[in-house]
Amino acid sequence: MSLARQLFTLQIVLILLLVVTSAVLVFLQVRNDNRTDTEHQVTTLATGLAELPEVKRAVAGEDPAAALQPLAESVRKATDTDFIVFMAPDRTRYSHTDPELIGLRFRGNIDRALAGESFTESYEGTLGPSIRAVVPVTDDRGEVTALVSIGVLQKKIGAELSRRLAPVVPVSAGALILAGAGSWAISRRLDRQTLGLGAEEITRLYEHHDAVLRTVREGLLIVSPRGVLILVNDHARRLLALPEGVEGRPVLDLGLPSPVGPLLTSGSPVTDRLCVHGDRVLVLNQERIERHGRHLGTVTTLRDHTELEALAGELDSARGFAEALRSQAHESANRLHTVVTMIELGRPEEAVEFATVELASAQALADRLTEEVQEPALAALLLGKAAQAAEKGVELEITDDTAVAEAGFAPRDLVTMVGNLVDNAIEAALAAPPPRRVTVTARTEGDSLLVRVSDSGAGLDGAALESMFRRGWTTKQPQGARGQGLGLALVRQVIDRYGGDVEVSGDAGAVFTVRLYRGTAPS
Repeated sequence: MSLARQLFTLQIVLILLLVVTSAVLVFLQVRNDNRTDTEHQVTTLATGLAELPEVKRAVAGEDPAAALQPLAESVRKATDTDFIVFMAPDRTRYSHTDPELIGLRFRGNIDRALAGESFTESYEGTLGPSIRAVVPVTDDRGEVTALVSIGVLQKKIGAELSRRLAPVVPVSAGALILAGAGSWAISRRLDRQTLGLGAEEITRLYEHHDAVLRTVREGLLIVSPRGVLILVNDHARRLLALPEGVEGRPVLDLGLPSPVGPLLTSGSPVTDRLCVHGDRVLVLNQERIERHGRHLGTVTTLRDHTELEALAGELDSARGFAEALRSQAHESANRLHTVVTMIELGRPEEAVEFATVELASAQALADRLTEEVQEPALAALLLGKAAQAAEKGVELEITDDTAVAEAGFAPRDLVTMVGNLVDNAIEAALAAPPPRRVTVTARTEGDSLLVRVSDSGAGLDGAALESMFRRGWTTKQPQGARGQGLGLALVRQVIDRYGGDVEVSGDAGAVFTVRLYRGTAPS
């Protein structure tokens, strides 16, 4: 059965048990009260009769029956009792409802009454089962001279009990019907809310749901239409650096920076949106949850593309190096043909001079960078960028004061920062009229690293200086599906990671001056 039907069945059984138990308790209480009232009534009446002077005179007279029978019958009819029996201490009846039984022996217990004690008992006499009281009649000296017994038949007590219990039956039935109707309404509502699922199905769904949330390799968040975070799995909590127990809190109170926070509360569908959050590059997808035309919130997935973006940047650099190498190979082939032709024309000295001038210049740059830049990855990057810039018609100048000591900075961080700054500078120089030039300076100053990249481009708008390091800021035209505007955001990540700072000027060409501090390198 579904959970709602199980609950309904259990409620009906419980209600039925409570109603029956209550009815039984009421019956027992009423029966006990009825018996107590009857005992009190007959005892009080018998005690009163035993104290009457005319009763004591009649008992002492020659014919007690003649005086006591009319008195007993008049009192019995007036009090609605079933019998009033006066008797001698030897059980001889002086009165009875049936006159034929007068003079015969009384049936019942009288020992306690003969001892001067009043008592009540249930006994089956000549008229049937009854509740009776037996009270002694004493003279002036306190001696028992007679007994009086007054009783009410059990069938009359049962009739009175039925009369007093009559309202209990419809009340109990009404309570049962009302409680059953309420339980049925509750079960119907619960059945709609649980989609008619049973307890085992709900348990199994929860276990599967929990297992999926914990094992899925994507961050998952569910946000209500009011912007309250309903669910966040462990991977999303790690990606967004959220503390434990954030479910049930408004997203705006979590302190998530732009663009992640605004996107989660927007409720709008989002597809493959690249977001820089802290030191991570995240891909965000968001869909609206709707059921039966009702908006239930949004479900958001997050994928960590930090490593992928870094690898994509390295791939772009490698692709640029390959293009530069192909260009150099083509140029080298032209030069080789020229040298061979000059030798064939009998001009070997000019051929040697032509062949060695370009080689000496390139070798001098390689030797200087190898000697002054002790980080191999950074030296290789600068050499590759120089060749790549030359291929694009941009002169890349590495200043003479460039000197970088080894250790203290992760090679990948240096490649990310310097590579993105130089790439942006080359693009800016290409967008401006000749001469196109990019200047790079990198040097170690104590425990810090200074990197300055300038270009001969059109410069930067002063209003853009505050926003250029945010994800999505770019001056380029859209080029394909890959997200743009990540370069400077990644540069900002590296700067923040090392507790560094950056200065930007954009009057005559852009100049980026970055300083990283070795002592704040991440562990």
